[in-house]
Amino acid sequence: MMSELLEAGKICNIHGVKGYLKIFPWTDSPYIYDNFEFLIIDDTEFRIQDLKYHKNFVILKLEGIDNANEAEKFKEKIVYCRRDDIGALDEDTFFIADLISCSVIENGVELGKVIDIINTGASDIYEIQTAEKSIFYLPAVKENIVSIDIQNKIIQVKLPKGLLE
Repeated sequence: MMSELLEAGKICNIHGVKGYLKIFPWTDSPYIYDNFEFLIIDDTEFRIQDLKYHKNFVILKLEGIDNANEAEKFKEKIVYCRRDDIGALDEDTFFIADLISCSVIENGVELGKVIDIINTGASDIYEIQTAEKSIFYLPAVKENIVSIDIQNKIIQVKLPKGLLE
């Protein structure tokens, strides 16, 4: 079952003295935060009062956090958003949370499960752990990915020659 909440970033610092938080977004673009009316931190929902961007960071003010001392308590916390607030994804685009734990299968044989996604800028790389607990890495490019079935947690692949040798 897919979680209603998705990790959207991590609070890395405070910003100023009025309770603003500096967030490193875990999204393809920080501007996705424009879609959010609320964020969830430690199972508490906060309304976003103000939002701006600085370099690759999101700077925001949450309702109820009104000074630097209150904001300081949130440093290093993970922020969550509601899946529905993101909107529809582009074709062949998936949430990392949905790819984690998918079975990776080639020609009917399970090779392992996705345990992490590494974003290199050019393409994602799937970190896959075999049943024997060894790890291999698969670039998530069209030549390697045959299909992704999120509902059944299955990724069909065609491995490049020599990848597992």
